[in-house]
Amino acid sequence: MELRDIEIFLTLSEELHFGRTAERLHVSAARISQAIKKQERSIGAKLFERTSRRVQLTPVGEQLRGDLRPVFQNLKTSVDRARLTAQGKTDVLKIGLMVTNGHELRHFWDAFRSQHPQWGLRLSHNGYMDPFARLRNGEIDLLLSWLPVEEPDLTVGPVLFMEPRVALVSTDHRLAGCSSVTVEAFADHGVVGPDGPQPDYFEDAFVPFSAPSNRAIERKFRVTTLDQMYTLVADGEVIHLLGNQVTRYYARPDVTYVPVRGLPLLKWGLVRRSDDDSPMVRAFERMARGLGTMSL
Repeated sequence: MELRDIEIFLTLSEELHFGRTAERLHVSAARISQAIKKQERSIGAKLFERTSRRVQLTPVGEQLRGDLRPVFQNLKTSVDRARLTAQGKTDVLKIGLMVTNGHELRHFWDAFRSQHPQWGLRLSHNGYMDPFARLRNGEIDLLLSWLPVEEPDLTVGPVLFMEPRVALVSTDHRLAGCSSVTVEAFADHGVVGPDGPQPDYFEDAFVPFSAPSNRAIERKFRVTTLDQMYTLVADGEVIHLLGNQVTRYYARPDVTYVPVRGLPLLKWGLVRRSDDDSPMVRAFERMARGLGTMSL
C-alpha cells in the first residue's frame, strides 16, 4: 500500500465521508473511492460499509486503522524531520484554519517566521465537521476557530480577529435589496446545518438556534461543504449566516451579502490541546498577543 493510499484510508476512517475526505486531501471523491476499492481488492475484504446515508468501518477496517495509524504517523514525522533538517530548521508548527481569509492574517505568519527562523510554519484548511479532531489527534498544533470553544481538553488562546456577520441570499431574493436584516429573517426563511459532528453550543454561536422572538431557526438542509450551502442559497431554498470575510473571498453572481444587525462580532481565536507545552505553540501565542486583535 502506497503512502498516499494509507493517508486516504486513515483520513476516510476519521471523516467517514467521501466528500469531506476529498476536500481535506484536495483530490476528487472519485480518487478516494478508487483508492479504497484498490485497497479492498488487495486485502480481500471490505474496509468500509457504504450506504447512501453513512460510511462505517468494518471489523477488518478497524483493525487496519489501528495498525496503520502509528506507522503512518512515524513515517510522516521522519520525512518531515528530514525535510526540516535540509532547510536548517528544528521543528514545524502546524496550524489548522477554519477561515477563508488567511491572506489577511499574513502579518501573524510573517512575524512568527521572522522571530523564530529555527522553526517552520505550515498552514492547512480545517473543516467544520468534527472541528477539533485534527487538533486532538496531533495532526495540527493550533486551530484558528470561531469562539467560544468549551471543550475540557482544549484551551483557548488569543483572539486574532473579530468581524461582523452577513446574510447570504440569492440575488433575486426579496431580501437582496435590503440595507440590513435582523436575526428574525433567519427564522422566516430557514438556514442550513452541519451534516456531521459539531457541538450544539458551537453551532449556536455561529448560527443561533432561535431568534430574539424565541422563534426557532430551522435547519432545512444538512450540508458538509460551503459549495453545497452556496448552491442551496443561490437556488432560493434557504438563506444563511456567515462571517463578513466571505464578502471578500467568495464573490458570486448568484448570491448577495446583506449586513446583519443585532448580533455581536464573531470572534476567531487560537485553540490548543490543554496538555500541550510545546515551545512553538507558546511562542506563537505570545507573538499573537503582542500583535493584538484585528477588527475586519
